[in-house]
Amino acid sequence: MTEYSTSGPQQGGRPGSPADAAPEPVGAGMPGDEPGSAPLWRQLAVSRWGTGPAGRGAGLAVLVVAVALGSYQIWTAVDLGLPSYLQRVLHLMFVLVLVFAVRPAGKGAWARGRVMVAVDLTLVLAAVAVSLYPVVAYDGIVARTGNPSDLDLAMGAVAIALLLEACRRVIGVFMALLVAGFLCYAWIGPLLPGLLSHRGYTFQRIIYHNYLFQEGIYGLALGVAASFVFMFILFGAVLEKTGGGAFFINIAYALTGRYRGGPAKGAVVASSLMGSVSGSAIANTVTTGSFTIPMMKKVGYKPHEAGGVEAAASTGGQLLPPIMGAGAFVMAELIGVPYMEIVKVAVIPALMYFAVIFLFVDILARRHGITGVPADQLPRLRDVLRDGFHFLLPFVLLIVLLTQYYEPLLAGLYATAVLAVVAMFRAASRLNAKDVAEVFVLAARNTLSVSVACAAAGVIVGMVGLTGLGLKFSSMMLSWGGGYLLPTLLLIAVASLVLGMGLPVTAAYIVLIVLAGPALLDLGVPLIVAHMIVYWYSQDSNVTPPVALAGFAASGVAGSNPMRTSLAAWKFSKGLYVIPLLMAYSPLLLNGSAGEVVLAVVSGLLGLMAFAVTIEGWWLRRTALWERLASGAAAVLLLTPSVAADAVGAVLVLAAVVAQLRGPRGRTDSLTPAADATVPSPR
Repeated sequence: MTEYSTSGPQQGGRPGSPADAAPEPVGAGMPGDEPGSAPLWRQLAVSRWGTGPAGRGAGLAVLVVAVALGSYQIWTAVDLGLPSYLQRVLHLMFVLVLVFAVRPAGKGAWARGRVMVAVDLTLVLAAVAVSLYPVVAYDGIVARTGNPSDLDLAMGAVAIALLLEACRRVIGVFMALLVAGFLCYAWIGPLLPGLLSHRGYTFQRIIYHNYLFQEGIYGLALGVAASFVFMFILFGAVLEKTGGGAFFINIAYALTGRYRGGPAKGAVVASSLMGSVSGSAIANTVTTGSFTIPMMKKVGYKPHEAGGVEAAASTGGQLLPPIMGAGAFVMAELIGVPYMEIVKVAVIPALMYFAVIFLFVDILARRHGITGVPADQLPRLRDVLRDGFHFLLPFVLLIVLLTQYYEPLLAGLYATAVLAVVAMFRAASRLNAKDVAEVFVLAARNTLSVSVACAAAGVIVGMVGLTGLGLKFSSMMLSWGGGYLLPTLLLIAVASLVLGMGLPVTAAYIVLIVLAGPALLDLGVPLIVAHMIVYWYSQDSNVTPPVALAGFAASGVAGSNPMRTSLAAWKFSKGLYVIPLLMAYSPLLLNGSAGEVVLAVVSGLLGLMAFAVTIEGWWLRRTALWERLASGAAAVLLLTPSVAADAVGAVLVLAAVVAQLRGPRGRTDSLTPAADATVPSPR
């Protein structure tokens, strides 16, 4: 397996991030995964059970459950005969068992004492019981549909309580309280005033609605996590253990390293590639960032700038096909279209997002006088492809299958199988028995947060549907926005940021689209455009202070101030806030003629680039005051849905460009030598 050679600190968590804010699943490359370290299952057990006999026994139990979960998921992907409700029930059973086995109830010593050992073991047994009950009694439950027995309700009450506790341990208190709040809302409806009032539902109806059949816990969101998402998490785990991560990083540096600010541009490309695989901004930041951030610092980028670039680029990985974030799979199911349709419309906005980051990186390089890495210190593209071309085969297969409208579940399964097979033909990427076991444990560990979050989000979605809150919330949004699209979009962005303070981005997307989606539809926004806007805004908690989880993670790797790093990431990721506006007002998502789409892309790119120059006050040199004002005006005009405004904006951009080309080049900061910035190639 490939080792990542860096001079920066390795980070396994989210340094400086809020304690109650959990990331999306980690896809690769966490500390302790290095060759020669203790097996991952033992590390997970030690963190909860200690290093003694109990820890060793728990480690074996974690291994057994993880292998069972992975095997079960592969079996259900191949044999689709199991009812979807039961498939989700058993998936969540494995997840809950692992949560209570490896996630302590708190940070103090009390959470690892004898009393809590008994409590956690009881919770494990209860999770098994409430999950196997509907499997064993399935026919009886179906027969008494609408008339649940006392035992049905008792099991349902325990299941909801277990989910709330798992949510508290894995995601944080905020989401657990949010779910509990929606459950209470369904009960106390008659006591609420005005628009929030509804007829109210009994405890029995609430439990029945959430536990039995596909209405709450085991709804669509968990179904996506238990099928498509897990399969791609498994794909990412295989890629990590075979050393594919270093291959893509070295491709990025071979392509961009010799140019101005090469390491930062390589970080953008590498993070786009790896983020497209992991589907997790946090995972991408701490894995590729542990390699790219030290490289950026060596050639002259300031620590907070290096961390901000990595956080912004890693966030974009969830927006870039072929493997987007978990929310994209949920989106396809909610809309009822093949995942490939989401991929098609997502490509152009994602590339525009990375183009803006690329421009920011180039401006900083000019500003600091940063050159590229000498050619003799970079991997040769020919050598990188020779040593790792086999990693490209599963990606080609994946893209081909998706374009042929294969189910993402099967496409992910076939790509994972091909990756595992081709890796065996190279000694450097060959998996031994321990590696295969760690693949299952890594995939199981990484699915905990997304599965728990999706199950909890399912409860919220169920209560919103039961009470009709979605239409009421939509009516409030329309009222507060005055019936206009722009203020409504701004309100949704603010709501997304608030939700993102305590919810993973996938859960934030699900909750927000259920609550605010109808408002966008009422304003005439097409269905897929409304979903994509909310999906993009749901990513903002990764890079927007005061939360900025990816920014905090990057600051730990960069050794920089968390807030300065987060502010830098917020600046570099301006496309995350502006591009959804373009989606709403232009045919950026291919919902127009070819000419209209081209005009939307060109004017949007010019507007975004003018926006970047306005923010930085640099392009080829420091901008004069009139140039900066012209760029700002051009940005506003080019982002306005009007052909006349686009034309005026383009003229202003042209004037600023001519002035920059003809004027004297300004002084730059001192150059930091790149003599030690050697990029290792995969073994």
